[in-house]
Amino acid sequence: MLKEFKEFAMRGNVVDMAVGIIIGAAFSTIVKSLVDDVIMPPIGLLLGGVDFTDFFITLSGGTYATLAAAKEAGAVTLNYGAFINTVISFVIVAFAVFLLIKQINRLTPKEEEAPKEPPAPPREEVLLEEIRDLLKSQK
Repeated sequence: MLKEFKEFAMRGNVVDMAVGIIIGAAFSTIVKSLVDDVIMPPIGLLLGGVDFTDFFITLSGGTYATLAAAKEAGAVTLNYGAFINTVISFVIVAFAVFLLIKQINRLTPKEEEAPKEPPAPPREEVLLEEIRDLLKSQK
């Protein structure tokens, strides 16, 4: 069983997948920082200095100025601002993957298609042509 697992783990696809997952995890932290630290502050400034992470609804009653204050008080909250940040992060990651795949497809050499020859006629048609030619030659 250990031998089978080793063979499975050392296959190229599994190793490639592991590398992809590790790079993806590192990339997601970069995108999270991009969204939280670069994109959302200007958007919040345009909206009057609002921080999206402070967009929440308190489900357990009470009014709190910030999400941190609500959590500190133990209030149950619906954090739709954090969800907006996550959606923006997803869109950025999806767009980056799209660009990456597009570049890979562009750089991957395409197989040149050989000029297509017309398909051979059916056997019956060939026989009929031979019969026609024999009849013409007998006249």
